[in-house]
Amino acid sequence: MIEFHFKSDLLIDNKSEYTDWINRVILSEGFMVGQIDYIFCTDEYLLELNQEYLNHDTFTDIITFDYTEGKTISGDIFISTDRVKENAEEFKVDVFEELRRVMSHGVLHLAGYGDKGEMESKQMRIKEDEKIKMFHVEP
Repeated sequence: MIEFHFKSDLLIDNKSEYTDWINRVILSEGFMVGQIDYIFCTDEYLLELNQEYLNHDTFTDIITFDYTEGKTISGDIFISTDRVKENAEEFKVDVFEELRRVMSHGVLHLAGYGDKGEMESKQMRIKEDEKIKMFHVEP
């Protein structure tokens, strides 16, 4: 089950479209959907998590807590909507396109993709682009 929680001012009106899309993204990677919670929050909220759980004192757009077991993807995905808005402006893309990029990024982490090295980052970006294109594709 995919659930959305809003702790910031950015809201998703068409939650069912996002739920359907994330389900298809997960299935396209050969996994089943477990419990996935997206928590949309502020920079400050995510910074506190980053400091408390990862010992990082920096702003970030996403933190993913992975509870995946076998082929069933589960996790908590915290997204800073402040970062999403700023990144959208910087990269000159629509806020919701950038939001979909970050949302797919979190799921791809849960599916086992990394982004630490140059090659991993490049593959992650390719996968993000692939998954974003699935948003408007009918199942």
